Amino acid sequence: MSSFVCHLESALDGTRFPAGQLHSTHQGRPLWVRYDLNAVRRAVSPEEIARRPPSLWRYRELLPLPPADAPVTLGEGMSALVPCPRLGVEMGLSRLQVKDESQLPTGTFKSRGMTTAVSMARHFGLGKLAIPTAGNAGGALAAYGARAGMDVYIFMPEDTPQINQMEAHLAGGRVFLVNGLINDCGRLVREGAEKMGWFDMSTLKEPYRLEGKKTMGLELAEQLDWRLPDVILYPTGGGTGLIGMWKAFGELLELGWLKQDKMPRLIACQSDGCAPIVEAFDKGERFARPFANARTMASGLRVPAAIGDFMILDAVRASGGCAVSGRERRILHWMKRVAALEGIGICPETAVCFDCLDQLVADGRIRSDDEVVIFNTGAAQKYPEVVPLALPRIDKNQPFDHERFSN
Repeated sequence: MSSFVCHLESALDGTRFPAGQLHSTHQGRPLWVRYDLNAVRRAVSPEEIARRPPSLWRYRELLPLPPADAPVTLGEGMSALVPCPRLGVEMGLSRLQVKDESQLPTGTFKSRGMTTAVSMARHFGLGKLAIPTAGNAGGALAAYGARAGMDVYIFMPEDTPQINQMEAHLAGGRVFLVNGLINDCGRLVREGAEKMGWFDMSTLKEPYRLEGKKTMGLELAEQLDWRLPDVILYPTGGGTGLIGMWKAFGELLELGWLKQDKMPRLIACQSDGCAPIVEAFDKGERFARPFANARTMASGLRVPAAIGDFMILDAVRASGGCAVSGRERRILHWMKRVAALEGIGICPETAVCFDCLDQLVADGRIRSDDEVVIFNTGAAQKYPEVVPLALPRIDKNQPFDHERFSN
């Protein structure tokens, strides 16, 4: 039996491409994977899905891998949806939750895209994969590539966090540091594709990472008993997570699985150190201009030009949402505040979302009774270089001084 994919489609102009063949982009822009949703509706129900193991692959009918193929997996379970009552009270919100992607196998949401994309790469018989990355995607591709027995080439800006360099290296990836930004790394991957014979796994340069990312939206709907929250805040660099969720919500609506037609407002969150999507949104433009001198400690948001810019902006506008820039100088504040109040170690990218949320609550664009979900896309532990520590020390030879601990 084949998958339920009926065709692929250009996100730019609607040109169709046959399923079952290897595709990349059309006119340099991404492709959608389209499904026969009538066939999916006949084949499976939400009740049947609920009886399956709590894995990303429980949504198999809405994923591109043919049923006869075993997925390349590291055991991607459903990430937790964690209520945040104490933080909510402090921020003036009665229904604040965090969907914590840091619990996935590689510590970030990148596991979702890579289990799907690498599974499809193996299905098409590919043996060499390459990727430009600002951090977590490279480590995830190296891990899933190792699982599949593939050669993986990874190009990172030279100031990429050392943990990301290490995890990619340990998983057998061939890691190269580049004295530039992720765009420069992407150019090297493109230039080497023909001579090296590798397949470009860049964000939205192949259509299947997006399909893995959309399972965040499928899971969220299921965890909320097949309804959706009022507002979703998502850290937006390349944008596959936000785009994928909006695609998932549309598919669920067409399937008739949602208990209400109301869609959430999507908030694309960027750092003020790299905010091309915010600038385009504010100007009413569909395509973003490259952001000059991009700088942010949230390495996943340091994407000065996203290939899916128009897809991000289309989704945000269709949802009635907006694009907002969080303050770079508040990243450390929110990382510490969220962990101290709720015990959730958030990544710098998600800290940007909390600063955006703070601004949106203050100006009334998010109400106190709105149900709000923020996605924590990675574990705080993967970013030790962004948290300076100056902890007090104790001399083991000195007598115990209780006053020191009571101040």
